[in-house]
Amino acid sequence: MKLTRLAAVVTAAVTAFALTGCTPDADAQGDAKDVIRIGTLKGQPHLMHPYFYADVDPDTTYEIVTFDTSPDIKNAVVSGSIDAGIAGLPSAIAGAASGQDVVVVASAADGGSGIVGRTGLTSIEDLKGLKVGYSKGSSQEILLRLTLAAAGMDAETDVELVNLPFADMASALAAGRIDAFSSAETGPATALNAGAVTVASPYETPIGAANIALYVTGESISERPEFVQELVQTHAEATELMDSDHTEWVKRLVDTFGVDQGVAEKASQNVWLRWNLDAQYTDQISALASQMHEHAQIDSLPATTDFVDTSFAEKVTTK
Repeated sequence: MKLTRLAAVVTAAVTAFALTGCTPDADAQGDAKDVIRIGTLKGQPHLMHPYFYADVDPDTTYEIVTFDTSPDIKNAVVSGSIDAGIAGLPSAIAGAASGQDVVVVASAADGGSGIVGRTGLTSIEDLKGLKVGYSKGSSQEILLRLTLAAAGMDAETDVELVNLPFADMASALAAGRIDAFSSAETGPATALNAGAVTVASPYETPIGAANIALYVTGESISERPEFVQELVQTHAEATELMDSDHTEWVKRLVDTFGVDQGVAEKASQNVWLRWNLDAQYTDQISALASQMHEHAQIDSLPATTDFVDTSFAEKVTTK
């Protein structure tokens, strides 16, 4: 499908869906039996994949349901309120650790994280004694803790951690309520465009840049394997379409969520789109799970094979 027709397709494909804790995007279209309900986060460039699904699969109607947090998406997947979700890996790991039926079937994006601070800060060591924003239970919390540890610092004693929603990070920094933060995009890009500085790279840990994935339930895998395979195929093609047209990717972020053009551009440059589940990626998931357990974000450590199924991604065929 040519990109000149994309906007029309997306408008037709995005449908309304009333669900506690989420926001519907448009008016419902099509027969419910042909509708796939897919959850994603609001206004984040590394979770825009569902807005490209209809471009590669125009015969299916996708209800795109937006949420405020990854755990909300995970819970909606587990409850059956939506068919699948694109969200942060920690929520899938936490769900698996607590016995919830959640399985990662494809990756979605690496990166999308940043550790930024007020002017004058030049290194992670400069954060000693300062207020640092973070979002509890997120990938960015673990990345912050590991980056501090690598510098010989303890997140519990050497900095003052301030738990904030992602959406509040940049404004809290601008207002002086915090000195720095570790957050998902578009928070870092917003702050940087307003004069903040990068304090440290969040990607120099065993977790790397692994962040966002596509997941479903094990029940869906058992009872509807054809559906899961078709979804992963569509996801892979949509991911490659996004990656091939950066301009359209940014445009949809701006048009759909009202993100500032300059912020959208900068944020997207801090994201590396992907869909495959190779050995390096699964190793990073294992490292993330181990760190979540070590830092008491989860009570038990699930085996990666219990909540990651690589078989569907392995069968994907792309041009």
